[in-house]
Amino acid sequence: MAAAERPDHSRRLDQLRADGFVGRAAPLAAIAASIEGRSAHRVHLVHGPGGIGKTTLLDAADRQGRALHRPVLRLDGRDVVCSPAAIEAWYGTASGTGNAEPSLLLIDGYELLAPLDGWFRTIFLPSLPAESVTVLAGRTAPSEGWWLDAGWRVLATTHELDVLDRSESDLLLARLDVAPAQRAALAQLGRGHPLVLVMLAEAARRRTGLSGFEDAPDVVGRLCSMLVDDVPSPAHRLGLATCAHAAQTTQDLLQHTVGERSGEIWDWLSARSYVRHGAVGLFLHDVVRALFEAEFRHRSPDGYLALHRAVREYFEQRLDDPRETHPERAATEILLLHRRGPLSAEVGDLPAGMLPPVVRASPGDQGWMLDLLERADGVRAADIARGWFADHSATLYRLTVDGGPSAFAHHGYLSGPPEFDDPVATAIWNAVGRHGPLRPGERIDVNRFSAAGGGTRDPLLLLVNGTACVLEWRRQPAAWTFLVTPDPDYYADYFGYLGMRHLVSIDLGAGPVGAWGWDRRRLDVRGLFEMMSIRELTGEIGPPPAHLLRPAPLARAEFDRAVRAALGGLTRPDRLADSPLLGSALVHRPDPGELASALIAVIAGLADEPQGAEHRRVLERTHLHTAPSQEAAAALLGLPFSTYRRHLAQAVERLCEVLWAIELGTSGGPPVATGQKVGRNRPGE
Repeated sequence: MAAAERPDHSRRLDQLRADGFVGRAAPLAAIAASIEGRSAHRVHLVHGPGGIGKTTLLDAADRQGRALHRPVLRLDGRDVVCSPAAIEAWYGTASGTGNAEPSLLLIDGYELLAPLDGWFRTIFLPSLPAESVTVLAGRTAPSEGWWLDAGWRVLATTHELDVLDRSESDLLLARLDVAPAQRAALAQLGRGHPLVLVMLAEAARRRTGLSGFEDAPDVVGRLCSMLVDDVPSPAHRLGLATCAHAAQTTQDLLQHTVGERSGEIWDWLSARSYVRHGAVGLFLHDVVRALFEAEFRHRSPDGYLALHRAVREYFEQRLDDPRETHPERAATEILLLHRRGPLSAEVGDLPAGMLPPVVRASPGDQGWMLDLLERADGVRAADIARGWFADHSATLYRLTVDGGPSAFAHHGYLSGPPEFDDPVATAIWNAVGRHGPLRPGERIDVNRFSAAGGGTRDPLLLLVNGTACVLEWRRQPAAWTFLVTPDPDYYADYFGYLGMRHLVSIDLGAGPVGAWGWDRRRLDVRGLFEMMSIRELTGEIGPPPAHLLRPAPLARAEFDRAVRAALGGLTRPDRLADSPLLGSALVHRPDPGELASALIAVIAGLADEPQGAEHRRVLERTHLHTAPSQEAAAALLGLPFSTYRRHLAQAVERLCEVLWAIELGTSGGPPVATGQKVGRNRPGE
């Protein structure tokens, strides 16, 4: 029926739908060009996830076809049996038997007709009148058969529907009568997804103060059922939740969360229209990810927490594995698990599937880094940075995006007063002297410089700085860490969220520079990560909880005395309950049994050193397999008593040296005993 002949009510509906339609100018223009004979394309393959606007695009194409006086035939894959006979019967009825007039054929839900895709290409579509135009719209991307066929390579074209841009989102919300003051927040929340924007607009009319998906669990539930409507089992749902929680999901990660069905669930996820393939794994469309996260957190808080811990555990294991070839990927994933931190939204706005990798920089990168720093923080900052960059202990990280280098982060180390002119470094050194001086062999990690093309508040700066910090903290020893920023007001809450103290404030002439410090001997790196595994879900800001803090660090002489005293309690861990070593880096927690096991493990490890076997033998005979007296121990070892005493003194001295290296972080972490275990086991043992 021609447009002029349609009943008034239909014309009014058409007009309202046309008035509400936003975007999609390119595919509509391409379809019009085919109808008008200005293009050779006879088939338009439209695809995109649920709710992205495929049906509304077909509605617009319908109006366009009628306006161009082309008969329009529409079919929804849900309304017909998936068989050639059913399709041919429908077409014969819709077009009129024997009607050779070219038409505009619009088929929605084409993914439901996927078993007939080969038949459409080889039999049905070639049988249509030569000037007919067909639009096939479905959730899944076109099959390879379209591009392997030399004819369809010319006559068919693809349109992948993506989200609306910011201006289109604002226009859609305006046409949905959303007040101007609410549009920016809803556009941010909807991330350009048309169906989500429509439902958020409806929710905003019914309630005030809608600022996040957690404010509208009913809307979230309805959207999830509409967008993610094909989850066949709880294991698949957990796999989908994993894909929503991690920035990019690999089959290895799925193995950690769902177990032996990881391969099956990887294949299932790979075939979903709302799942994308990234450089190193799968990821969800941003808004689908946010919706599924909100729905899972609302439906199963305990399950959500368990998944969060499992995903975090997996990436921490990858980060700690010395065989890991890309630890920076694990570090970035850990950074992106911060869901509720002060600046998490800024990092979360970065597209998960297209995050530029953070890598170690080379000396050749220093030129552009200094240029970028000079533009961002001034000539003096760049001059000071040259002194830091010349230090062989300095570590530089960079990331690049299309168009060239975009951001970098620097970590340098101080083991004494700075030998170059940097008032900030001097102030940091003095602050450490006041709040917890270094012991011999210790150093300060200073995240002194960083810059990005977009300025101090560029999300890419958070990405490179955060990834660099995770890598340095987890893999490099230091007694203190300091984070320095020329934008202290912006970052103050973020550093407080990390449990750090504002210890330095200085003006170098271009504005205040702030430095926040963390005594890693009081709160070790694992304690920080344990604290952040909670804060990243709560957003808590402030000092670390008291139960994670260790006592003030022991001086070397105090440490050695404590080691000698502890040797007498190896077979009776209850005697170690008051040992100062319970607050040292030798143990993860103040557990006497763990301390005894750690000391025993280190004693056993001495045998791997040159002349270490004798050290181990004399220590074990004296303190583990004890004799009634030292004279008896010497006899059992077959040594003269004077030789035994000399060997014992040398063994204890060497043991103290090895344990002190562990205390300073220069020789691995707390040892795990592989042989004899004494007292209570650690959780999980």
